[in-house]
Amino acid sequence: MSLKITDWAVEDRPREKLLQNGTASLSDAELLAILISSGTKEKSAVDLGRELLSMVNNNLNTLGKLAISDLRKLRGIGTARAVTIAAALELGRRRKLAEMPDVLQIRCSKDVADIFQPLLADLAYEEFWVLFLNRSNRVINRMKLSQGGISGTVTDVRLAMKKAIEYLASGIIVCHNHPSGNLNPSESDSKITQKIKEAGNLLDIQLLDHLIISEKEYYSFADNGLL
Repeated sequence: MSLKITDWAVEDRPREKLLQNGTASLSDAELLAILISSGTKEKSAVDLGRELLSMVNNNLNTLGKLAISDLRKLRGIGTARAVTIAAALELGRRRKLAEMPDVLQIRCSKDVADIFQPLLADLAYEEFWVLFLNRSNRVINRMKLSQGGISGTVTDVRLAMKKAIEYLASGIIVCHNHPSGNLNPSESDSKITQKIKEAGNLLDIQLLDHLIISEKEYYSFADNGLL
């Protein structure tokens, strides 16, 4: 004889709800409760899920940016649970990336943003990427050039040009994120853009654009007349 939902422990009821009604029937807190699987008597897993969401104003994108140490600040979330939550959020990010439609040809800055937003929007640190294009502005490949901290990353222009030559690229587009959400280009952003442009000119490889990505928006150097 199967157990009714009311026969389950409070922290396990979201599992039964999921089995009966599917994942879409669960709230964010209930989904987190399944990951947390609390055994504590002080509070249920659903309560922990709600407290965790309240830490980030119910914003899952913000939750995805939290470090393991941040998650562990909540009473009842130990290392194992924090790691489980971080892994689940990373899988969600990778799924979003895997579902990204292939853009065969770049026609505008939004095409570039559509490629990199799933990759960079919810990162808590900066990454710098390069998109390699042929003469028809069709995508040949993409590469993460560097990864840094919250406020910057070191970019090796020589490596970008080396790969562009290997791919026989006629043009490149570079892109990085600003975890702060501030889309205004910094002085270092402008300097590296000029440096890449000058290096590309020497090799007949055109820098077509430089995008700065935030959680929901982007900034294009080309659209703003800076290239």
